[in-house]
Amino acid sequence: MDRKAYKKLNYTLALASTAAEGKNFGCIINSLHQVTSSTPAKFSVSLNNDSATCAALKKSGVLSATVLREDCADKVVNEFGYKSGRAIDKFASFPFETDAVGCPYIKEGMIARLSFKVLEPVAVGSHTLFILELTDAEVLADGEALTVRDFENRGKDVPPTAPVFHQLDADAGWKCTVCGYVRLAEDIPDDFICPICRAPRSKFVKR
Repeated sequence: MDRKAYKKLNYTLALASTAAEGKNFGCIINSLHQVTSSTPAKFSVSLNNDSATCAALKKSGVLSATVLREDCADKVVNEFGYKSGRAIDKFASFPFETDAVGCPYIKEGMIARLSFKVLEPVAVGSHTLFILELTDAEVLADGEALTVRDFENRGKDVPPTAPVFHQLDADAGWKCTVCGYVRLAEDIPDDFICPICRAPRSKFVKR
């Protein structure tokens, strides 16, 4: 099988966010798709089971997705794509609002917001596919959406917990068992310290 064939597909980057048990959670995704044109419209999104956002969504049943603008600052992707919500409050670095059902969202670097309720979660191996019903939507700014290809053309790697990840296989890298941070490398130094939770090398496992 030639994996380069489906790597020809392109995907929009979005910030998926929810709130559960008094905490806000969010992560960068590239798997949000409209699946019906009925009213209300139905969408789907898949989240990595390692993501704290995935666990929170299973509890809350509601989701906000904001679409990244093509010139969205790297700091947004860095904060929500490479850090763990188990270790930090990602929203603490940004002004944010909440939608009608309490999901946090940021406007900085975003062009649109969509709010959903979960109709059904479906287990798909290392991910969970959520079938969603649209409950609200608004345009936040002019501009085009940032795609995976756009982001890669900046010389950046798509976050490793994003459902569609072009650079490495899904089991690549080393995972911190404390906070979920993933180090994309073939090997890891003995004196390595997790940049998120400060856990030692002994807490990392090969994916």
